[in-house]
Amino acid sequence: MPDDDLVFKALADPTRRFLLDLLFARDGRTLTELESELAMTRFGVMKHLRVLEEAGLVVTRRSGREKLHFLNPVPIHQIHDRWIDKYTAHHASALVDLKTELEDR
Repeated sequence: MPDDDLVFKALADPTRRFLLDLLFARDGRTLTELESELAMTRFGVMKHLRVLEEAGLVVTRRSGREKLHFLNPVPIHQIHDRWIDKYTAHHASALVDLKTELEDR
């Protein structure tokens, strides 16, 4: 599956988006910390984290006996550049042109 597809699949689920929001608020959380914020089993949280890791949205690092989870915003930024930015650039330039035209009057 292409990388974009993995990212879109990962972002399609509200639980995974919530996990990303938690990591955005405070990076480097353990599975136990993340699990405490959700009403699901530890195994369920692990499955969601696995999907996020496969999409490159979460990276992990071992610190002693703990496995810490970190947000990787790069794939989201790449999606933005490819799918959102090119559609908004026209609107932004139209607003700049309108501003210039109104100021010239």
